[in-house]
Amino acid sequence: MNDWQKKSPLDWETYVDKLVKVVAIEKHECEGWVLTVDPVSASIVLAAFQENEKVSISVVMGHAVQEVEILKEGDSEMKQRLSRIFAPKESKAYSPEELEKRKNDLKTWLETNHIPVTEQGELGRTLCVARVLTIDPPYGPEQCSSSNEIILSRVQGLVQGYLEKQQ
Repeated sequence: MNDWQKKSPLDWETYVDKLVKVVAIEKHECEGWVLTVDPVSASIVLAAFQENEKVSISVVMGHAVQEVEILKEGDSEMKQRLSRIFAPKESKAYSPEELEKRKNDLKTWLETNHIPVTEQGELGRTLCVARVLTIDPPYGPEQCSSSNEIILSRVQGLVQGYLEKQQ
């Protein structure tokens, strides 16, 4: 086990959102912005931006890492850019007011259809349906979560139908 693999997840976290140079076995070198470090294998996921706004993703396996050197700290703009790499293209940023309206509209619609729903969480941002399913912002079918697959599927279908009628 090398020094890199002996580090803790908290140590690896200090490398996230930073430009690094990784030296791997056989003197292979990689440069890029650290997106994440896998806590099990110690593998580093790097993003490199090319001139045409395309992103190149590379993974350096943890067992091959010999040295990691931080070249540059990421500013807030770079952190935003890195966080959007794996965001779905259709994802839309909602203002707090829009999210509150979406939550209230969906909650009212569910209650109108006799589906028991409550708000939970510190800020009341999560909707809880029948105490077995939660819906997080921005309140679409993808944000539904439940261990009961049947209820999950049915509520996702209801939410999808509701959203299609809203458009």
